[in-house]
Formats: sequence, structure tokens, C-alpha cells
Amino acid sequence: MTWLGFLHLRHYQMYLSLRLCSLLYPCLSPFRHMSALLRSNPVRAVPPISAAHPRNLLFQNYGWMTVPRMVSSDTEGRQSQAAPAQKSSPASSEEETDSEGFGVQGKVYSSRRHFRKSSLELEDSRYSDTTDQNEKGIKSPEMRWKPGRRNTTYWYFLQCKKLIKENKLAEALDMFETRMIKEEWLIPEEYNYTVLIGGCGRVGYLKKAFQLYNDMKKREVTPSEATYTALFNACAESPWKDSGLQFSTKLREELSSKNICLNLITYHAMLKVYAVCSDLKACFDVLREIIHSGHKMNVETFSILIMGCIKDTKNGFRYSLQIWREMLKLGVQPDVKSYNLLLRATRDCGIGDPAVASQLLLGEEDELWQLKQRRRVQRVKDQRKARSSKNTTTLVVGLLEEQLFGLTSDQPTSGRVPEPEADHNNETLSNLTEAENLPSSDGRDKELVPQGAHSLELVPRDQMLLVHSETIDLPQNAYLPNLLDIQVNKKNLISLGTAATPPDRLALIGYLSGFLSKMKEDGVAPDIKTFTLLAEVVEPNSQSETSLLALMDEHGVKPDISFFNSFIRKKSRQGDLEGAKALLPVLVERGLSPTMHTFCNLAIACRKESDGLKLLRDMKMSGVTPNVNVYSTLINNAAKQLDYVYLTNILQNMSRNQVQPNEVVLRQLEFAVRYPPKFDKYKSKNTYLEKIDGFRGYYYRWLKFMPAAEAPHPWEKYRIKGRDPARE
Repeated sequence: MTWLGFLHLRHYQMYLSLRLCSLLYPCLSPFRHMSALLRSNPVRAVPPISAAHPRNLLFQNYGWMTVPRMVSSDTEGRQSQAAPAQKSSPASSEEETDSEGFGVQGKVYSSRRHFRKSSLELEDSRYSDTTDQNEKGIKSPEMRWKPGRRNTTYWYFLQCKKLIKENKLAEALDMFETRMIKEEWLIPEEYNYTVLIGGCGRVGYLKKAFQLYNDMKKREVTPSEATYTALFNACAESPWKDSGLQFSTKLREELSSKNICLNLITYHAMLKVYAVCSDLKACFDVLREIIHSGHKMNVETFSILIMGCIKDTKNGFRYSLQIWREMLKLGVQPDVKSYNLLLRATRDCGIGDPAVASQLLLGEEDELWQLKQRRRVQRVKDQRKARSSKNTTTLVVGLLEEQLFGLTSDQPTSGRVPEPEADHNNETLSNLTEAENLPSSDGRDKELVPQGAHSLELVPRDQMLLVHSETIDLPQNAYLPNLLDIQVNKKNLISLGTAATPPDRLALIGYLSGFLSKMKEDGVAPDIKTFTLLAEVVEPNSQSETSLLALMDEHGVKPDISFFNSFIRKKSRQGDLEGAKALLPVLVERGLSPTMHTFCNLAIACRKESDGLKLLRDMKMSGVTPNVNVYSTLINNAAKQLDYVYLTNILQNMSRNQVQPNEVVLRQLEFAVRYPPKFDKYKSKNTYLEKIDGFRGYYYRWLKFMPAAEAPHPWEKYRIKGRDPARE
């Protein structure tokens, strides 16, 4: 008896099943690649075609479960087209099963060339009921189809340019970075970057401008001169001047290392950065580079230099007059922008040391020395005609810089030694800029005064004439000099005064009538900005001030709300509240309406509690809600007068109107609640500080229920929505 006889019947049946599986393994080959079919094509399980198949009977007889057959959607469709009564034979079904081997389904997909991305949510939404989604409030994801026609890079350039003109810089940046690059997969050109960098430069978006510039270099797009101009302009317009100067210096070093030649417009943008972010001395370094590059100085160059003069509030007015005269000597005609910048220097800057200013602006020795130097420059020009313009302009720039910064108040100049008569035909430019032009060993500059030259003649005191801006009728022999002229008539003139106020400095350039006459001689028509600046520098309550509106009508200039706001602010700073209010009817007659700036300027004159609260009531009656700037002005007036009842009423009005305080208001209130440094209320009594304790208690309660306003970032409105600010 064999060893199988010892096996139990149940074990014998299992042995037969395993034996049959090993024999039927080749017949199960169509099922080995079932997982590959499931991944490549959506399939479903269907029962076998014929239950009487020998293979299926074999599985059932030996305890195996019926294995379902995997049929694709294409096979199912072919089966549905067949007649239902038709029954396939076992042989035909066996051939069908064998035909569905590995690689057969790949023939269906081999002709596909386009694939569409999908997601699980999108697939579920296709087979879900729309009524159920509407009831649940679920929005089905929208499929975004790409347009058949692809837009070009120039089309995106025009669209971005249009959005930037409409002050939609954020939309233009989003269109460039999202639609053009990520969706359309277009390679941007130089003009696409330049138009966006220019838009960022106009609003001072410095960081984004240089991010676009770095992206240009990564994509190996060659920047143009317009690109560099936009980058320098972004540095000049940045709200943080130190950062703008730092970025500009690095860009300038990069251009110098690459030996890139710039045009005059780009140099003007570079010069503007140093005029706004640095000082006038740094501007002369750029000015020398402009001259060495072969460019000529024009009125725009001198206008930017005057902008650099305005940075110096102590000597800026004297610097502006010296640059103005040098501009006229070089034959450059001023324009309306240069006249407006000169008025800004008159309003904001001083004349410096009167003795130095008198010597530089009125000294005859200095004029003769300049004339001598110009004759020598002319000889150099005749000798070297090839490089005449460049050498002459370089020498003029050097002389101008020496006049501006070479003389100080602690180093007065004496009479210059006469220059010996000699033949200068063989003199070179280096020899001309040495010797007599350099300071002497004792630290004093040399003067070149010919024989017969005399110093300024002093006028006896009985013949002196005191001139004021209110003076209407002057004697016929009285002549008022104008420092804007190249040759100043110094008759009846001794020296310059301190000129501490803007009206005094306006008197040095001819008052209102003389300034407008000078503009007429140069063929320059004043604009609204010119009259707005004149309104701020003319003498208050004078005939010139009252005649401004008539002069504007004479020149065909229509006043705007900014002109009247300047007038109102000027009278409010003088404490003339009634005079400021008297301008409101004139404003309405001209077809204008008050703005928030108008009420803010009126609040400057509201130094009493009754005036300030009345202004707030009038604004409420007019339907205007006061902003935080109006309240800040009123709080400043009340804190200066230690009127704590006035401060309490202002805070109560702020809480009623739900005007959130900003950082400036909180700083003013923190200063108002402080006690004086050496004040002790238990030892001495101060009538001004009697009510400070009550205000302190109300202020600390007011802080608990009054939210503070967060100062917005200057670049917040230009950032792309949904983008992390730290990454930008």
C-alpha cells in the first residue's frame, strides 16, 4: 500500500486541487496582467460568458470560486451591439479570452496625442446629481479651457501698458506672471519687462522692479537703456531713500563693470537718484561722468541739480542761484519746471551765511575772476577744437563746484593776485587748472583782480533806501536788483541780509512782478504750479497776494483746489481763521468744492475749543466725516495749549464717528498725558495741569474700547492678491 493510502480523504482532495492548479497554470495567463488593464482603462467586472466552459466547471468541481472576466468599455459596447439570443460556443469564447492578452489595450490608446488634466473632485462632479449640489450649496469646479488662439508677447505688452495707465499695476503684474508665463507658457521679451519695471518705478515699488530685472538676467534677456532708466527712477521714487541709494550704487557699479554706454535720459535718472537720496556733492560726481561720456548739459540737467540744492535747507537758495547763473552763462534757456524748482528753493531753503552769499552773488572780484577764467577757456577751445566742447564743459563744472563748496564762512577770501601777462598759446588744460586756481598755503583762495578794480562802494546812510514788499510807490531813482540776472546792477546796494523768510528771498529775485517779468523775457508761460508756489512765498496781506487771482486770469491759468488750499493753509498758520474762511466763498464762485485737505487746513487755525468743535459740527452738517488727519491737527493745537477739556471733547467726537487713531495721534496723546519732568502736584499747584488727571483717566479708558488703525504698507496695493509678501 502506497503512502497515499495513509492520507485522510480530506487531505487527498486538497492534494488533487493543488495538482490541478499546477497543470492549469498556463491557461490562466490572460489574468496575470489584470492590474495593468485596471490602471490603463476604466473596466468593470462581468460574469463569464458561458458558465458551461470546461475551465469554469473544473473550478466549481474542485471548490474554486468563479473568477470574473474584466471587460473594457469598448468590449462592452461591442457586446451590446450583438444579438442577445446569440450564444457563443466554447471555442469562440476561448478565442476571445486569448485575444485579450497583454498589450492589446495599448492599441486603443496608441493614437492619443492630447491628454487633459483632471482631479478627483472634477470626476466626482461629472457623475453627481446637480440638484443635490444646489441643495447643499456646493459649487462644482469649473473647467478652464485654454483658448484656441494663443496671444503674443506684444499683445501682453499692450495690455500691461494699458493697465498701468489706469493705475492698475497689481493687475498688470498678475497678467504677466500668471496668464502670460504660467498659463500661456510664453517667453517674455525685453519690452514686457521694461513696461512693468517702468510702472513699478513710477510708484516707487523698488523691490519688485529689481526682482523683474533679476528675472531678465536669469532668462538671458538683454536690458535696454529704457530698462536702466526705469530702474534708476524706481530708486529715486522709493519711500526709503537709503535703500534707493544703495540699489542705485550697485546698479551703477554693475554698468561700469560691463562698460555699458548710457544715453542722456538714463544719466538724468541716475542724477535724480543722487539729487533726491543723497546731496549736491554726489550729484557732481555723476555730472562729471555725463561730461566724460560726451553728453551736453541741457535744462533738464540743471533742473535736477536744483533739486539737489533743495535738499540743503541751510544754503540751498544760494546754491540754486549760482547754478541758475551758470545755466544762463552756458546759453541754456530755462523752462517752467526750472522756474518752479527755483520757487521751491525760495520757499524751503535759506541763503546761508550772508557774508559768503554777498561775496559770491554780488562780488565784483568774483565776476572778474570768472571772466578771466572764461578767456583762458576760450584759448583752450581754440587750440583743441576736436575736444573743445568736452574740455570746456569739464572746466566749467570744476569752477562751479569750486564756487559752491570751495568757500566757507570760516575761510573768507581776499583779493586775488593779478595774473601775469604771458603767452598762453602753449598752455595745456592741466596747467590751466593749476597754479592760480588752487588755494594758497595760508588756506585762502587767490583773487585775479586787474588794475583799477575797486571793491563795493558803500552808500551813505542818509542815501540808503529801505525797501519792503508793501511799498507801492518807489522813487524813480530806486532800482530793485534781481539776482536771477547774470550782471546784477549793484547801485544803491550794500550787501545781502539774512533773508530768513520766503518773502525776503522772493524780494531778491524781483518780487512777484519781477519774477513773472523774467519768465516773460525767457518766453516761459507760468502754469498752475507756478502760481501755487507764488501764493506760498508772497508777503501775507500784501497787494501782491490780493492780485494773484487777477494775474492768473491775465495769463489764462484756471485756479484749482490745490491753489486755494495753499492759500488757506498759509492764513491758518498765521492764526487768521476768519481770513481762511473768507476764501471759501471765492472757492465756490470758481466752481470748486472743499475737500478733506481744505478742512484739515482750516483745523490748523482752530486753536480754541469753540472753533474746533464748530468745525467738526460744520463738517457733519455738510455730510463730511472728519478723517484722522483733521483730528490729529486739532489734538496738536489742544496739546500745545494744555487744554485737557478740549482734548477730551475731541476724543469723544472720534469715538462717536468711529475714526480709528493712527500712530501719529497715539504719539501726540502719549505726550499730552505725561507730567512735566520736575512737576510735583503735592508740593506746588499749576493751574494749567489741574485737569490732567481727569484726562488721563478718560484716555486710558478710551484706549480699551477704541481700536487703532494699522498703517498700510506703501506697496500693499501693488502686490498680487494671494501672494506671500515675504516672497516678494
